[in-house]
Amino acid sequence: MSVDSERSVNSHRKTASPHILIVDDEPDIIELLELTLARMGMDVSSAQCIGDAKQLLQSRQFQLCLTDMRLPDGDGLELVKYIAQHCADLPVAVITAHGTTENAVAALKAGAFDYLPKPVSLKQLRDLVKSALSLPPMQTESAVQVSQRVLLGESAPMLQLRATIDKLSRSQAAVYISGESGSGKELAARMIHERSARHTQPFVAVNCGAIPENLMESEFFGYKKGAFTGAEKDHDGFFLAANGGTLFLDEVADLPLTMQVKLLRVIQEKQVRRIGETQEKSVDVRIISATHKKLNLCVETGQFRQDLYYRLNVIELNMPVLREMREDIPLIAEAVLVKLCREAGRSACSLKKDALALLKSYDYPGNVRELENILERTLALCFDTEIGKEDLQLPHKAKETPQIATIRLPTDLEQSLPLQDFLDRLEKDSIVKALNENRYNRTKAAKTLGITVRSLRYRMERLGLNERA
Repeated sequence: MSVDSERSVNSHRKTASPHILIVDDEPDIIELLELTLARMGMDVSSAQCIGDAKQLLQSRQFQLCLTDMRLPDGDGLELVKYIAQHCADLPVAVITAHGTTENAVAALKAGAFDYLPKPVSLKQLRDLVKSALSLPPMQTESAVQVSQRVLLGESAPMLQLRATIDKLSRSQAAVYISGESGSGKELAARMIHERSARHTQPFVAVNCGAIPENLMESEFFGYKKGAFTGAEKDHDGFFLAANGGTLFLDEVADLPLTMQVKLLRVIQEKQVRRIGETQEKSVDVRIISATHKKLNLCVETGQFRQDLYYRLNVIELNMPVLREMREDIPLIAEAVLVKLCREAGRSACSLKKDALALLKSYDYPGNVRELENILERTLALCFDTEIGKEDLQLPHKAKETPQIATIRLPTDLEQSLPLQDFLDRLEKDSIVKALNENRYNRTKAAKTLGITVRSLRYRMERLGLNERA
């Protein structure tokens, strides 16, 4: 088919008007989109197949591309991947038929900015266009270094991580950040937000594990004055506070199941009703979630809803651990030292070669956060401008042998048990011991075992301990 080349709907307008490319083989859809975009002051070009769209993309610069998923000469995903490879700064949104989410998720993972279901809602279209056109330009590496919030390092895992963050910032997709404690999950979430179309809107970070269960609904969704005793004024919850921006749900695995159901509904409907109100309010937030736990394992054990998991985990970002990026430790340590010295108002400090060697050999169970704590403790105790190996006071590496020696070997009776039954018996013994030591106070027992109370309840139910407790 021939290209409807350079169909400028508002040719009399200034050349600075945003230019949008529509790729669709349905004339009615093209006409609807053209009229809507023209009223918004946009210039429009259209193509009816992938081949013609590629020719237009090569001939001029666009600020946004809207493409159908089904085209005469191929799949819309092909065009999304082509744009991601050849026009990385161009946001592309896909139009999906019949409200199916599979194609939409595939497009988001391929690099699409967002998607529109058919029939196209003009309000959603206008909101999408405004959001896409507000995307900041992709940052160069030098601009990234100037940024206050940046993940430092030149190792291969860190370079890959920053490239992925830049890609995710050009999308509206929900992101799930996995990784060990202290690996920088919240920092990665803030970087995604600050490089996204929502960068001028709020970033609201919530630690899901720090909110009492009986306060969760009011904290997330808000309440109206007089809704309950103590509600002395209207309160916007986290969703309304983050409206237009990004809501970061840290330690999302700690949400109780009852709250997971309510959260799922809000994400699906994009509507929030404050406690004490009868009317719902529309909210537009991008959800970024994180946890140090294996969320897929929480789904398997029934601690986390599968449908919510798929809503949150559209795209997963895995944070590398510091022990996999040892070559980055000197750069990170230097930056941390500069920051700590500046905050303390003391002269700049440096690390001796033996101190750097020791820092590079350490395994960091707490990752970058532990490195920061080590250096902060060192500065508090060392008043020299040069920090040596002894000043770091790192624990010795020979710490695994005693742990191996204290592992309880199975008895003759237990040796005949299947592995899972043996592990269940060990787990049961540990729980019973913790309960006895804490006089069956489950909160204290859970703390002793290093797990949450909800996890303890689940394990007790699975092992048949609820009757006794």
